[in-house]
Formats: sequence, C-alpha cells, structure tokens
Amino acid sequence: MSDLKTVRVGGHPITYQDRGPSDAPAVVLLSGWCHDHRLFDRLVPRLGDDLRVLCVDWRGHGEDRSPVGDFGYAEQAADTLAVLDALRVDRFLPVSHSHGGWANLEIAERTGTARVPRLIVVDWLMTPPSPDFAAGLAAIQDPDRWTEARQSLYDVWLNGHHHERVQRHLDVEMSGFDFEMWARSCRVIADAYAEFGSPLERMAGLSEQRPIKHLFSQPDTRSYEQAHIDFQSGHPWFEYRTLNGPTHFPTLDSPDKVAAEIRDYIKAL
Repeated sequence: MSDLKTVRVGGHPITYQDRGPSDAPAVVLLSGWCHDHRLFDRLVPRLGDDLRVLCVDWRGHGEDRSPVGDFGYAEQAADTLAVLDALRVDRFLPVSHSHGGWANLEIAERTGTARVPRLIVVDWLMTPPSPDFAAGLAAIQDPDRWTEARQSLYDVWLNGHHHERVQRHLDVEMSGFDFEMWARSCRVIADAYAEFGSPLERMAGLSEQRPIKHLFSQPDTRSYEQAHIDFQSGHPWFEYRTLNGPTHFPTLDSPDKVAAEIRDYIKAL
C-alpha cells in the first residue's frame, strides 16, 4: 500500500501505517503472529477520520520478509515502542489481536499507566491451553506436519462459516508466511503460556493495574464466558464484550462493532 512507511529498529526494517490527524488520540493496532497490517484494513477506515491510527508490523512481517533471527514478545514490544518513540507518540491505546496480546501486555508493563492507561485485546485465548490446542502448537513446529496442523487451526477459526475477506486473509496473507515463522510463533506462544499460565494471570500480574477490555467471538461456549465472569468478579478493572461474530477475526468480519468498542474505550485518553 502507498502509505506504508519503514523505519529501522536495531537493524530490522519495521513497516508501519500512520493514518489520521497527528494531534488526535492515538490507537496502535497490533496483529497476532503471521499476520500484518492487512488484518486491520476494514477497521482503519472506521477510525482514521478523527483518531490517529498506527499499525506496526512485527519484524519479519512487513514488506521485507527476509529471514530474521529468533525473537519473541519482548522484542515485539521493544520494536513497537521504538517506532512510537521515533514518531513522538506519547499516550496511546494499544489494541492487539490474538497472541499479539503477549506483546501488548509487555508494552503496558514497560510503559506504565501514564503512557498506556488502558488497553484492548481481541479474540485471545484467555484460559490455559487445552490439550488439543497445545498439540496443535507442537504439530506446527514439526516440518512434516505443519501445513496440516495449520489447516486445522484455520478450520477452527472459520467455525464452519464462509467469509470471503477472512478466507483471503487465511489463504493469501497468513499462508504467505513460511514454516520458520509459523514454528517460531507456536513456540513463543507455548512458552508464554508456560511462563504465565494464561493471559488472565498475566494481566493480574502487571505491576500497575489498569482497565483492560477483551472483545471476542471465539470460543462461544458458556464455560469460556464464565471464566471471564469469574475473573471480572475479582478484578474490577477487567471487562469483556462478546461480539458474536462468525470467525476468529472480528476486525475483518465485525469491524463496525470493534470500532465502536475502541471509540468508547479511548474516551478516557
């Protein structure tokens, strides 16, 4: 896209978009692994008229797909903050999709509430990984099984629905990443669950608490929602919204709902 820009951070080219008025409240959109800024191409137009909207691609995920050394959520957080520092973005609302949430919470931990007073995470598996999910993460790290295991994930994410934009995101955009990046992503995700237990536990362990909102469509089970209710009862700074979208990608299949939630939440900035 013509509005993509690149800045070098620690020798790595980091691609980003910067839309909207420069003096408006800033929203920073962070994808999960093996996505890029295109995950937000239906969301940005719904925000960019009166908000400053930045999409920062992870290293190895932008226009330059040259192989990169190993990295994880800590490096993702550091790269993002380096871009925002270069652009002189002070206070901002970070909004992450799926396992981009690990970097989102790391950014919150590093910046404190003065710079990141609240944050949003979207369709992130909040509970400890099930045996099936853990097995899938392991299978994608196996060069002989990774494409089949990735397809199994795609099937779960589609949940029996056909959504043209989401299908293209899977078939073209996510499938454009190679085995190395997919294997790295699954190892980093598995290690993060092992380190923290779950995203809910990671949130509870932040050194400075702040409002956090989870927007999700999957899983759509009562037990999963009950886990949110139980956590919220002991952590009043946490809230959630069920979006009732068809897939794992609300920014693509339900952008109006996501935009409305962001607009409501950014008022505090």
